[in-house]
Amino acid sequence: MNKIKTILETQNFIVLDGGLASALEERGFDLNTALWSAEILANHPAAIQQVHYDYFQAGADIAISASYQASFEGFAAAGKGEAEIIELLQLSVDLTKRARIQFWQNTTQSGKRIYPLVAASVGPYGAYLADGSEYRGDYGLSVAELKNFHRKRLAVLVAAKPDLLAVETIPSQKEAQALLELLAEAHPKQMAWMSFSCRNERQISDGTTWEELLPMLNAATQIVAVGANCTKPKYISGIISNIRANSKKPIIVYPNRGEDWDAEQHCWIPNEPSAAIDHLLEEWIALGAKLIGGCCRTNFETIRKIRHILQV
Repeated sequence: MNKIKTILETQNFIVLDGGLASALEERGFDLNTALWSAEILANHPAAIQQVHYDYFQAGADIAISASYQASFEGFAAAGKGEAEIIELLQLSVDLTKRARIQFWQNTTQSGKRIYPLVAASVGPYGAYLADGSEYRGDYGLSVAELKNFHRKRLAVLVAAKPDLLAVETIPSQKEAQALLELLAEAHPKQMAWMSFSCRNERQISDGTTWEELLPMLNAATQIVAVGANCTKPKYISGIISNIRANSKKPIIVYPNRGEDWDAEQHCWIPNEPSAAIDHLLEEWIALGAKLIGGCCRTNFETIRKIRHILQV
């Protein structure tokens, strides 16, 4: 049986890491560029590795690589050649692996924790656009065009040998279809989770309902977990319930802090008060969530609290 599926079957809960960009910003890095955290990957890789290490220390069982905003098109627009782009994509996975080794050598918890996993982030087409469309999904591209965008980057990330892919913040059914087809055609042995940005409890960002979306995910044997990320915490309970009603796959949730993204100003705008993840965690567990962490604007303290509450 695949290692990832075995872990999912044998562990009660799995703790994800928190926001990479949030942690970098807290340490003084300016991410207000089209490349976002991929800018730091190119110029300050040691800082990326340290964030991964610190999330492992905080309690994360899985660290997600700094490749969310990293694409051939985005790096090319910043003046980088193809060979350097390939090196940077591979580096994003390698830094996460190095942090894992460093953590495991230093930890006193090896008898209580699973050996941490490395997930290579596969962000949506909208991340490359840097216009907030990963929260809308209104690209106007065909499935074939979306497959062409993802093909080369996916091949490089798979070749870097992560434990699994974090196909995340997917806003549309069409992009989900493109990625599922590409995985099946080009990388049939690669396991992945797929998580979506959502507009509410019932719909992902493009308006597709979970009832409409989940049949193709249920049929995809490479998808080991489904869920939502970079979505407001107030929607997560309903999302879990809607997924559980339509799927038997493990559920993954790692919401943001509940704010709205201003694509023009490249910043998060405070919204109505939102309950913190740790205040909602037990409800999410009772509803069926298995993999839980944080996304944008969450940090090391978020993950420490999740780890403490789960007591795993």
